Amino acid sequence: MNTNSPSTTEQSPSSVFFKWFKRLFFTALFISLIFLFIYIADLDGQIRTTFKGKRWDLPARIYASPLELYVGHKLSLNEFEDVLQQLHYRLDSSVLSEGSYKKLAANKVEFKTRQFVFDDGEQLSQHLRIEFSKNTISQIIDLKTGEAAPIVRMDPVQIGSFYPKRKEDRILIKLKDAPVFLKQGLFATEDRNFYDHYGISLRGVARAMWANLKAGHLVQGGSTITQQLVKNFYLTSERSLKRKVNEAIMSVLLEVNYEKDEILVGYLNEIYLGQDGASAVHGFGLASQFYFARPLTNLPLHQVAALVALVRGPSYYDLRRHPKRGLKRRNMVLTEMFKQGYITEQQASQAKAKPLEVVPHKRRSVNRYPAFLDLVKRQLEEQYKETDLTTAGLKIFTTLDSQVQNNLEVAVARKIAALEKRPKSKNLETAVLVTRREGGEIVALMGGKKSTEAGFNRALDALRPIGSLIKPAVYLTALMQSDKYTMVTPVSDSAIRLNNGGQTWRPKNYDHKEHGIVPMHKALTYSYNLATVRVGMDAGLEQVATTLKNLGVKRPVDLFPSLLLGASPLTPFEVTQMYQTLADDGFVTELRAIRAVIASDGKALQRYPFILERRVDSAATYIVNTMLQNVMYKGTGRSAYKHISKKLALAGKTGTSNELRDSWFAGFSGDYLSVVWIGRDDNKPTGLSGSTGALQLWIALMKQIAIQPMNLIAPDNIEMAWIDGNGLRADSYCRGAKQYPFITGSAPVQLSPCIKSIPITPPPSNKRLDKDGQVLMQPQYQPELQAQPKAKPESTWFDDLFSD
Repeated sequence: MNTNSPSTTEQSPSSVFFKWFKRLFFTALFISLIFLFIYIADLDGQIRTTFKGKRWDLPARIYASPLELYVGHKLSLNEFEDVLQQLHYRLDSSVLSEGSYKKLAANKVEFKTRQFVFDDGEQLSQHLRIEFSKNTISQIIDLKTGEAAPIVRMDPVQIGSFYPKRKEDRILIKLKDAPVFLKQGLFATEDRNFYDHYGISLRGVARAMWANLKAGHLVQGGSTITQQLVKNFYLTSERSLKRKVNEAIMSVLLEVNYEKDEILVGYLNEIYLGQDGASAVHGFGLASQFYFARPLTNLPLHQVAALVALVRGPSYYDLRRHPKRGLKRRNMVLTEMFKQGYITEQQASQAKAKPLEVVPHKRRSVNRYPAFLDLVKRQLEEQYKETDLTTAGLKIFTTLDSQVQNNLEVAVARKIAALEKRPKSKNLETAVLVTRREGGEIVALMGGKKSTEAGFNRALDALRPIGSLIKPAVYLTALMQSDKYTMVTPVSDSAIRLNNGGQTWRPKNYDHKEHGIVPMHKALTYSYNLATVRVGMDAGLEQVATTLKNLGVKRPVDLFPSLLLGASPLTPFEVTQMYQTLADDGFVTELRAIRAVIASDGKALQRYPFILERRVDSAATYIVNTMLQNVMYKGTGRSAYKHISKKLALAGKTGTSNELRDSWFAGFSGDYLSVVWIGRDDNKPTGLSGSTGALQLWIALMKQIAIQPMNLIAPDNIEMAWIDGNGLRADSYCRGAKQYPFITGSAPVQLSPCIKSIPITPPPSNKRLDKDGQVLMQPQYQPELQAQPKAKPESTWFDDLFSD
């Protein structure tokens, strides 16, 4: 036996290396599989977490107050057409679908309203004919029943949205809302084997490559609908091998976890189909409205095919910017649908013969009234989180009246431009708020002279001295002390010197004159500063500050005498709150920009009813308002009646700060209150007083919107009494005597020499009523005189106000 021969168990080096490499390979493979499993599990988690939960961040949609149509409503045919254009209604000779209309004659329109979910429930579409006569609605006929429609509520104008960080928008649809032609068009051009593959289709890739080679250009895509959804929903637009691998894996995982119909619905709502300014248009639901101004469910074949054409390239085939490309691609979609047997050759030919019929582009997502929407958001943020406002798809119904807002914007543009032609009135800015006199709903708002510019909102944040706008609060304070003051109480308009926070203050009148002893109503009518300061100091600074608080002003004020002439600054919003209380007969109600909020599913979340609270004496408020009417009749606001009928019985007050830095006006009719500020952002003089500046803008607006007269209703504790020129008790036979309202028991008792003995106790039934049975005023009983001849009665306080 040869002991030097190698052992039979001894292995060669190559064999050892092979075993070592094999062990290393399988170990690495095992580890790789573990990492791959973890990676796939992570991708699977991403898919299930996102796709199962809230798949999309839906912006809140903000709506203006809906237009209500009824016989007698002041609205012209042209104004109605403007409303239809704002609502993106389209001209259609057949008026077959919602959101369409046609003109029947010079004064008639046939239209079909859209179905819409309001906070008080769903409103179905109506087919109507409306007739106009002399800029007024004369007839509304429901064409389904043939009967007159008493009132029609239009769908509201969307005025903006609150977007999430990714600025995209969509209208979610369900599979049953998708037209059959839409699904068939997608299957014919994007994924013929959608219901047969598991996320990726090698056969589809091969078929697309062959079709594209034969055509010489791109006619089919190789990605399945599932892959396109994954690319849009989960991945970026990066072109890399890693992204393609992820796309394939996630497509398979999506198919494993979810039914085909769920994937298809996701695709219909996610696919990118265009751009509306800075906002991306996603999903066929929104695209149908964006391009054709009609619901997806009502879309005809030729327009459905046009939307399918966009899938291949929304920018390249843009139906507005590149209509020829879009038309060619649409016709190719129709050809493919015919080849696949989804439509007949006749259907394809008829659809190809039709134009695209894309509506003109009007930005839907743009926030049209940024200053008003700023207020809406501030009021919402008191109760909602930022994420709720930008991702939950809330519908927010506001108080904005788009017609009033449009009138305001026109008035501001024209009047500011005219005022800036004055040599000393350059670089003007403005802020305007308009509310409904009853209820405090804000119907229009501008935070600057350029309505579309966001930024500093002067209506809410410009803190400026209000000048004489404070005077009604001063006189209201005095009148509530009815044992001392009435509207005919003599007050001194003479020079006065006061300690104003450690400095000597010598106020002056605007005309730099003193007017001696004047009745209190005259001091307010002509805005006498000296008389106002004397009345306010006597009534009490603390009491005036309390009155401001009771009028709704929450900002603390400095208790210096200069407060009485408006030295303490307020914002236009705060001034509006103050005058809203006066205009609403002494009832405080918070100014509101929101009516209701509903969830994306239509469930009502919150309503904002107006709540009235009596904080100010009604009788004293009534008297102040009659004085404010006289301001308009013959005081600092009298220029209004050069342009507006005296029958409206307007009430208002001018305000001017030192050196003409701020020009103010606040006033109201029976239907609207509006407050105007004009000034400069650098606080330099404007060269405008309240009368020459803000009042002129106020007039330009109110002559367009004010319809109802300001008929003051006297409370039960108001009595009327005849007063002569010396402030003594008179009767209707005394020359120069006029009737004035007084808080019961406060009227002068000393008789004028022109009368002798007159009973002054009124019978309880002697009241003047309006058409609704409400007390207009309660005149003092005046028996006939037997001992003296009748003289021609002089005009009363109210005759002055209401004569035209």
